[in-house]
Amino acid sequence: MKSAQTDAYSLILEAIDVGIFKPGDRLVESDLAERFGVSRTPIREALQRLETQSLLTRDGRSLIVASLDHNQMAELYAVRAELEGLAASLAARHASPEEVAVLRDMVEQDRALVGRPDAMARANRRFHKQVHLASHNRFLVQQLDLVHRSMALMATTSLAAEGRDSTAIKEHDAIVRAIEAGDDAAARAALCAHISKAFVTRLKLDSGEVKSTL
Repeated sequence: MKSAQTDAYSLILEAIDVGIFKPGDRLVESDLAERFGVSRTPIREALQRLETQSLLTRDGRSLIVASLDHNQMAELYAVRAELEGLAASLAARHASPEEVAVLRDMVEQDRALVGRPDAMARANRRFHKQVHLASHNRFLVQQLDLVHRSMALMATTSLAAEGRDSTAIKEHDAIVRAIEAGDDAAARAALCAHISKAFVTRLKLDSGEVKSTL
């Protein structure tokens, strides 16, 4: 049963992460069991786990995908910037040549995704995860996994803002160049600046100052 529970949890979490289930969507045990081909007991246990992690919240008797208010979003970006900056700094010190090569390849390949915000968002998650892994600090990776799960509670990606995707590629390039050079301070600064710009873009999207391409 533990394996089924883990599978159910992973399936629901992935559906939230990729935007199949969006903030405010109601999750019903029977519907989820049918959708994923899992019995209701592991689904129920997975939903309880997600509620404990604040990814789901109560609306009366129903469980819905949680959303973030302005203050929660600001707090999340502040933590993300600090932790990701640390990951980039450690990656500059500890990444293997092969890991750096993978990061460089990601940047080059992702240039072809400009204008496709959904695909770019998936590629962006892969890029950041690779930076986390290159830090060679398992505890930091675990904390960043939690942060990135909470990022899924935002209804849209900041990469949907007009022009943001091409700018983000340039920022990723700067991060990789600093890691390639083994410059931990520059890597931290580049990644923190990247997160800051993403936050500004999200605020502009929410205020209507910039348009979404989705």
